[in-house]
Amino acid sequence: MKTLYLRIVVVTLVIMVVSSVIAFIGANIYYQQILKPANDAKNTEIAKDIVQLYNDTNLGPDTFFKQTAELSYQFYLTDGEGSGTFYGAPFRDQSLSAQAVNKVLSGETYHGMENYPGQTFVTGFFSNELTNSIGVPVEINGERHALFMRPDIEQQFNEIHILLAVLLVFTILLSMILVLFSTRYIVRPMKNLTDATEKIANGQYSIQLKQNRKDEIGTLAKSFNSMSRKLKRVENMRQEFVSNVSHEIRTPLSSMKGYAKLLRSSSLSAEDRDHYLQIIESESTRLSKLSRQLLTLAALDKDTSIDQHESFKAAPLLQQLLKQTRWLWESKGIAVSIEADDVSYNGNEELLYQAFENLLTNSIKYTSEAGEITMTLTKYKEVLQFTIEDNGIGISPEDQEKMFDRFYKADASRSQEKDSSGLGLSIVKQIITLHDGDITVKSLLHKGTFITVTLP
Repeated sequence: MKTLYLRIVVVTLVIMVVSSVIAFIGANIYYQQILKPANDAKNTEIAKDIVQLYNDTNLGPDTFFKQTAELSYQFYLTDGEGSGTFYGAPFRDQSLSAQAVNKVLSGETYHGMENYPGQTFVTGFFSNELTNSIGVPVEINGERHALFMRPDIEQQFNEIHILLAVLLVFTILLSMILVLFSTRYIVRPMKNLTDATEKIANGQYSIQLKQNRKDEIGTLAKSFNSMSRKLKRVENMRQEFVSNVSHEIRTPLSSMKGYAKLLRSSSLSAEDRDHYLQIIESESTRLSKLSRQLLTLAALDKDTSIDQHESFKAAPLLQQLLKQTRWLWESKGIAVSIEADDVSYNGNEELLYQAFENLLTNSIKYTSEAGEITMTLTKYKEVLQFTIEDNGIGISPEDQEKMFDRFYKADASRSQEKDSSGLGLSIVKQIITLHDGDITVKSLLHKGTFITVTLP
């Protein structure tokens, strides 16, 4: 039983056999407890009616019991002496105790059917034995005789026996055939799923299963297709991530290498030498910043939740942020204002500070000189809401969908920013997600951007 198909077939057949045996035993118990006493009482009344009918006729015992036996009955008539006489179909077992005969001759009724010993299977009803009969007294020519009677079951149910046997055989055979084919129908999609899983394990993420079923297998296929699409998207993101990292590292390294070669020139002036050294320093800073951001993303990706929670005042965090970035916005003549309620929040203060800092520096970077930036911090119902609004260059609808992707830079003007790695907003998104929060963006080109962070 190495395959699921064989397992289901064997289990189903075992269930059929076990259920049949249990049903047979249950039917036997029902017969022994209920049907056998009722059958004994019914045949007792029939035996007494036959005796009464004999007394009301003028037929001799041989003629009467022969004719009555033709109505599907079996009789044994005895006076207690000699072997007695049988009428109708012969009994399979003609043995009968002298005690049973004497009991009937003394005027009592012999209840052989009710007292017939119980067997494992329902055999009492069909046991063609003289002991499995009803015995009643009858007067013949002034002498008391014992009459033992039972219905001729074989004659009464011969055709229905054949019909039931044929029906049972066909039912079993048809059930087995249907189990074989239906199991194959059930197992086929599982086999397809196994094949598709092996293909995905080999890197083929474009596999899609049919979803035309409405049962659990259909749900499984739907979930598999969703997983396949997500894996394909993750693989594409991974390849793009590797490509972007390579590009972001290669560019400053190439620049540093080129200017380092120029510094080896003996004819280089002191002014040019200082300029080239400043460029190398700038590129080194850019590489250092990129490394820190990559390490931050790696650390955030490793965690599924924030381990360090602490309650802190949110307003002082923004005031500290404003002081730290003052040289940035003052150098461009940008007016920055804060509206913050005195609220506390339970989270990771360091990570949230980094997220708000990235959002603010991003707004400063893309807000024109003499522009305006407004930050608000309020408690709304059961959430903390942080907003930042600027009147900068804005973001197109197409770029808004991808602005939180890693290494994504919205347009040519932004791509030319040498100090931009395209990771800042990705870090913001990851931090907010780890706090079970949400971030939304509303922006119009050349009008400005409005970002809302909601933290539960």
